Amino acid sequence: MPPLTIGKLAKQTEVTIETIRHYQRIGLLTEPAKPEGGYRVYSADSITQLRFIKRAQQAGFTLKEIATLLSLDGAHCADVRRHAEQKCQQIDQQIKDLKALHQVLETLVNDCQQTASTARCAILDAFCDDASIKS
Repeated sequence: MPPLTIGKLAKQTEVTIETIRHYQRIGLLTEPAKPEGGYRVYSADSITQLRFIKRAQQAGFTLKEIATLLSLDGAHCADVRRHAEQKCQQIDQQIKDLKALHQVLETLVNDCQQTASTARCAILDAFCDDASIKS
């Protein structure tokens, strides 16, 4: 395998160079030593770690949560499961919150349709009146 520079690592993992640098700054990815007059060379493990980070993000985990997951090893399956269960509960709550928000907006749109002939916008008026928006 040819030397894996940051550019090649970015291309293989479909992330930007700046993303890799950010992950290094926050400790999610180890930055290899820079040889005298040369380029940093990344290991194949860096590819695996970046793919892990991207998949965990797709599953809804934040970078801070991913750092916690990375600090656990395969022997801590119960801890990983607990984190995944907490994430599921958090997602369930977000879904409930979004449904409530959807209902509020739907009500505002309906109010706007009923008052479309007036000079004032019912939606904008509702945003100005604290009592008008209830979830």
